[in-house]
Amino acid sequence: MKPFPAMKRGFTLTELLVVIAIIAALAGVAVPVSLSVVAKSREAACLGNLRGIGAGLQAYLSDHNQRLPVLALGRESKNSPEPVLETVLLPYVGGADVFRCPADKEQFAKTGGSYHWNITQNGLHITKLSFLGIEDRPELIPLVSDKESWHPGGTNFLYADSSSSNKSRFATGNQED
Repeated sequence: MKPFPAMKRGFTLTELLVVIAIIAALAGVAVPVSLSVVAKSREAACLGNLRGIGAGLQAYLSDHNQRLPVLALGRESKNSPEPVLETVLLPYVGGADVFRCPADKEQFAKTGGSYHWNITQNGLHITKLSFLGIEDRPELIPLVSDKESWHPGGTNFLYADSSSSNKSRFATGNQED
């Protein structure tokens, strides 16, 4: 009796489907995780931008007798003439990119900035700030915020003590500290 000739063995359809299913499952896990990591890195870069704006604001304050600038909340387009964060503080921050949140897909291109100025603090001395009944607590008084809630943690803020955070530190109503 002759032995069977050696057969070249390939993948069966079942084996191929199992491999494809494993790859699909790994991709299904990897894609959301990588998107989350990218979103968190954009949020961190935005917080860094706000710290840069805070440093620029400190330099502005030293040049202007410790008084905050008088700015508009924002502008409709880059061609609008009103004084805004990105025009008044530009000489103090080293470049326009600090006013662009990496998660912002529209606002920076349209208006030149991704951040809003808290107009309730216009022209005030840095030691006389007040916001929603909060006084003498610069770590609770927001000066700059994202124009939209682009980040997983929500909206990023720059506070009067030059700290930045993705947590809202202020509240309305009767709150206990």
